Amino acid sequence: VIVKASFESYGCAANIATSSILTEMVKGKKLDEAWKTSWKTVSNEVGGLPAVKFHCGILAVGALRRAIRQYYKMKGSTPEWLPSELTFEEKQALEEEELAKILAKKIGEFEGEI
Repeated sequence: VIVKASFESYGCAANIATSSILTEMVKGKKLDEAWKTSWKTVSNEVGGLPAVKFHCGILAVGALRRAIRQYYKMKGSTPEWLPSELTFEEKQALEEEELAKILAKKIGEFEGEI
């Protein structure tokens, strides 16, 4: 059962709102129940998002699913309900993480030139 959930964001208001509401939505849920939370449900919980901000809900759910997958990886077990392949949301979160690393490296290089 999820007893505590938090997030770190450097994103826009929609990113912060979807991540925040998701943490509240999953508290008290079993991991398999939390896994089923969709980005559309998260979007609806914040009163809806414009299409250009759908990715904020997708990233929030992707981060949650990556955390759940990592938890089971650390335990050395995989429940039957956990897909063997990454979900669309997980792939989007992973891509965002990789882009952030590249950006951080480029910023570091740029600051070194100043």
